[in-house]
Amino acid sequence: MLKILVLIAIFALSVFAAGDATFEAVKRELNIPAIIMFFIFIAGTLGITFWAAKRTKSASDFYTAGGGITGFQNGLAIAGDYMSAAAFLGVSGLIYMKGYDGVIYAVSFLVGWPIILFFMAEKLRNLGKFTFADIAAYRLGQKEIRTLAAFGSISVVILYLIAQMVGAGKLIQVLFGMEYEYAVFMVGALMIIYVTFGGMLATTWVQIIKACLLLSGVSFMAVMVLYHFNFSFESLAAKAVENHKAGESILSPGGFITDPISAISLGMALMLGTAGLPHVLMRFFTVGNAKEARKSVVYATGFVAYFWVIITVVGFGAIAFLNSAEGAQYFDGAKAYMDGGALFGGSNMASVHLSHMLGGNAFLGFISAVAFATILAVVSGLTLAGASAISHDIYANVINPNASDEQVVKISKITVILVGIIGVTLGIAFESQNIAYMVGLAFGIAASANFPILFLSIYWSGLTTKGAFIGGFMGLISAVALVVLGPNVWVQILGNEKAVFPYAHPALFSVTVAFVSIWFFSKLDNSERAAKERQLFRGQNIRANTGIGAAGAVEH
Repeated sequence: MLKILVLIAIFALSVFAAGDATFEAVKRELNIPAIIMFFIFIAGTLGITFWAAKRTKSASDFYTAGGGITGFQNGLAIAGDYMSAAAFLGVSGLIYMKGYDGVIYAVSFLVGWPIILFFMAEKLRNLGKFTFADIAAYRLGQKEIRTLAAFGSISVVILYLIAQMVGAGKLIQVLFGMEYEYAVFMVGALMIIYVTFGGMLATTWVQIIKACLLLSGVSFMAVMVLYHFNFSFESLAAKAVENHKAGESILSPGGFITDPISAISLGMALMLGTAGLPHVLMRFFTVGNAKEARKSVVYATGFVAYFWVIITVVGFGAIAFLNSAEGAQYFDGAKAYMDGGALFGGSNMASVHLSHMLGGNAFLGFISAVAFATILAVVSGLTLAGASAISHDIYANVINPNASDEQVVKISKITVILVGIIGVTLGIAFESQNIAYMVGLAFGIAASANFPILFLSIYWSGLTTKGAFIGGFMGLISAVALVVLGPNVWVQILGNEKAVFPYAHPALFSVTVAFVSIWFFSKLDNSERAAKERQLFRGQNIRANTGIGAAGAVEH
């Protein structure tokens, strides 16, 4: 373990030393405070991983930290999972570009939490063990449901992972002039170390620390922005309108989402997708009982809601400050925004540049380190979710049901390495994509493939294995196919002239396909197996609501 830590430190130092401190042919200052804070955080989190590795002995320890996380700690960790690079860098960048439509993203991300609180959290904890597939397969066919759930989880994890890798690469590229590919590779290497050695315990504490740092840093940034406008958001908005090429239209919808179908579809994806994210659902198995699971959601909702409020201030602050004459230094060739200049690193870096303008190199170093911490924490959670889908759902329950804990954890660690390699490769390939958009696609797949099966398995007695498998598979395929055939992939990435499917966000259609297909094929299923599955719902419902039979059940 010690040798690996030393090798990573040497690699990181060599990459920083090799950088020529340039970006798009413009000399960038070497930010010593940022480098110092980066290495302090990396050293601290590797220390946590070393500590957690000594305490991670069983599969339960690896996947759920032994169920020993409190509701408050888990709430912070869930918020840390949710406040990703897409949240901090991507949404603030969207607000910087489009104004009001970026705020719509923030609101839509938030409204999924009441669904989890009132419909999912307690039942997840009472019915599950390691992954959300445990709930879906509770009374249905293990082989079919777990295979489908694993494919849905991996699809979401990979898309979400791409967004984090792009954010990390751009962040380090802008700050240090390091080659984008090296930056992405470094994130992948650290991610593999965190998860392989520390499991869920290390991932949880990295997320808790990162959540506290991020909330503190962004709060300070928002206060500094409002301070310059006498704490009047109206004055801030007026200045943003004055400094944006689109003028007053940034306060109106339509800048990014141009039609009602796209608006409804995006909102549905972000709302229902939240309740289908495997790395978020997995966190409900780390607490001791259902009561702590409910507390987790309440705390997480509060932290996330506060975060979105201040990100809105930061986004409009970026417009007001960066697009001014003084902000020209952050544009290519010092050509100001109003003169057609391009922001270093693209819109994803708007909040990072704003931190430098507000607090100089020291604050830039802190925010950069926090952004990097954000990315490392989220990719660790994502990788663990992807690994658990393969090792627990596929290997331990489909391929080798008699597998020992040691075998399952070994397969999981191999999967972590493979997921890391895939994440690095795709992160390099999708370098130019807005990271909030990429996460929007991940939410769309989660809403189409994971949420319908999970929700109906908990609440509908008529669900059968045949209906869940066919309907869930159709939801997954339709979500992926419509994304590929849509304008962002078919036209922008593949270079075709016109999109086959006209909408960038297909959730309205793919979620409908999933729910209708699950209902239809379940109704058609009159087999003896289906009848038994319907009868088993009563026992499942009792356990879901009372916790009888679940580990750590408590009185309500």
